[in-house]
Amino acid sequence: MPRAVVVLLMLVALPLWAAGPKELTWSDMIPPDAPVQVPNMTPLHDLSKMSDALSAESAPAAKQDLPNAPVVKTLDGQNVRLPGYIVPLEVNEEGRTTDFLLVPYFGACIHVPPPPSNQIVHVKSEVGVKIEELYQPYWIEGAMQVKASTSELADAGYQMEADKIYVYELPD
Repeated sequence: MPRAVVVLLMLVALPLWAAGPKELTWSDMIPPDAPVQVPNMTPLHDLSKMSDALSAESAPAAKQDLPNAPVVKTLDGQNVRLPGYIVPLEVNEEGRTTDFLLVPYFGACIHVPPPPSNQIVHVKSEVGVKIEELYQPYWIEGAMQVKASTSELADAGYQMEADKIYVYELPD
């Protein structure tokens, strides 16, 4: 291959590689022509009694309003970065959740009804997150899959294998 072609390929490929994941917002996961969705934020539990966390966690799960909400098909296969809160589906013997739902607001799927399925990402991770550190938002990076999944808590419109998980911090 001529040297000029190799140099040209490197100039084109380097910015693509160096760009890193595409930063998404939750609204990016709703098709522009989709009907407006207003999440039901009515708490399921008496939040004034949150000191009794075990009874709050054992209450029946809420019904998801839009389990088959439309998704953005062009996100499939894209390397993305998305902030959100973690809702554990499984916890391993080390006390880490490696199979979880990523949702846009705290308490979704546990204390308030789950958001529409296009606002939930089912995430799997080798490392996971310590269960006692779930009360803060995280950035999740990885390849997005436009693929539905169902759990006891909610239906998700997207899936992701997490390459990186780190605490969300507001920019200075």
